[in-house]
Amino acid sequence: MVVGTAATLLTAFTPATTASMSGASAAKDPLRQYTQQAPRWQRCDAKNPATYQCATLKVPLNYSDPGGKKTDIAISRLKASSPKERRGILLLNPGGPGGPGLDLPVSGVADFSREVTRQYDLIGFDPRGVGRSSPVSCGLTADEQDLERPYKSESFAKDVEWARTVADKCRAKEGDRLRHLTTRNTARDMDVIRAVLGEKKISYVGFSYGTYLGAVYTQMFPRRADRFVLDSAVGPARYGRGMFRAMAERAGPAFTRWTQWTARRHTTYELGRTPAEVRKTFWDLVAQADRKPIDFGGTLFTGDAIRAQRATFSRVEKAATWIAELKTAAEGKKPAPSGTPEQVPGPRRPTSSRDVPSDNETASAWAVLCADTRTSWPRDPEQYRRDAIRDKARYPLSGDFESNIKPCAFWKPGSEPRTTVANGVRALILQNEWDPQTPPAGGQSMHRALRGSRMVTVAGGEGHIVNGTNSCADKSATVYLTTGRLPAKDLTCRAPAGQ
Repeated sequence: MVVGTAATLLTAFTPATTASMSGASAAKDPLRQYTQQAPRWQRCDAKNPATYQCATLKVPLNYSDPGGKKTDIAISRLKASSPKERRGILLLNPGGPGGPGLDLPVSGVADFSREVTRQYDLIGFDPRGVGRSSPVSCGLTADEQDLERPYKSESFAKDVEWARTVADKCRAKEGDRLRHLTTRNTARDMDVIRAVLGEKKISYVGFSYGTYLGAVYTQMFPRRADRFVLDSAVGPARYGRGMFRAMAERAGPAFTRWTQWTARRHTTYELGRTPAEVRKTFWDLVAQADRKPIDFGGTLFTGDAIRAQRATFSRVEKAATWIAELKTAAEGKKPAPSGTPEQVPGPRRPTSSRDVPSDNETASAWAVLCADTRTSWPRDPEQYRRDAIRDKARYPLSGDFESNIKPCAFWKPGSEPRTTVANGVRALILQNEWDPQTPPAGGQSMHRALRGSRMVTVAGGEGHIVNGTNSCADKSATVYLTTGRLPAKDLTCRAPAGQ
């Protein structure tokens, strides 16, 4: 394990030697001032039910110095609808890192059955540095927030400068605070929430990056983890730079599947009668757009901008419709666009507050990711150049996007090493077969790391996030959350007809 002993793993709530702190109670439990807080609940806003309440907690910025600086954690609660059936609390996280989760209990992002909402208080929270939880900001411009940077030899120096600028601006504006915006500290914050709410254990539903956060909690606080559902899992061993490269690796098979599906429907889309013809049509469009951008519904698409829609190819029908419309536009005609595909699919994230800095989600995402995994990112820009060239050849659809330089190359390490996830906590992992953002290999890696887990794979399932898209998988999650019963063995569900 990266972080040594069990005592270290439980450092958030293990009594420590605190000679520098005054008072017998502080010496006995340095976190008592946080765990014994009484939340001041009040209605979150006028547009949601009065039963949806919010509060703000204080937690240590640095858990190794509980008497030092504090930071805010905004939490929300929607009480179980049946007090007699109430089991406990169900914490929710939408992903990211950088995703606000305060509104999750009422936003409709997470689709829960009545059986679940009768038994659990749904608890939303904005992780430290996010949304209403003392939001981090680096003063980034819109261009500096743009992650989509394909490799080109003539623009690589600008990409290096962009990555360095983001890291420098964050460091200049937020200083030493960045070291403590980590997944491990967010997991500790979750345990403060548990203690404040008077619970011995927490149950949890996390999406995307939220699966990694949940897994870290199970590693740090295994005896306090009750029922954990991890939807679209990040492979813990590849968390960091490996996440980006895993997306490029999966984009190739997804694109091949799309060419096969589309070729069988040539009479509908007219993109080619064979997979090879469909592939040629696509790359001809990319080459044409590189020479002269294609005007599609008022948006000019370069070849790189077309490739940037790589996630869309996990949804074969949507991708075929879009490429057919793009081809019509390239021929000088004016199609009625059905809508430009999203670049990074995922659950619709709630907006925590209009007072949150405009760059908060981007700034907090880099802060957490880079602090967690800084040592896994090469320092030499030329390494990124070599990797981008190599990966573009291996994965022509998007290899260079994922391997190009990122701000983590110039970040300072976080306050402690990353967590190695390896435990026997029981958890349920949900995974779509054709998830472009957290590919199945990540879910399988999480399954191996959590030895007590079961995995539900949606064969033919398309897109990022399973919740609410497959009745078979949803039923497994409901049964687990309400009864504690995991499937007897790993389960394969089938995607709805038409995918």
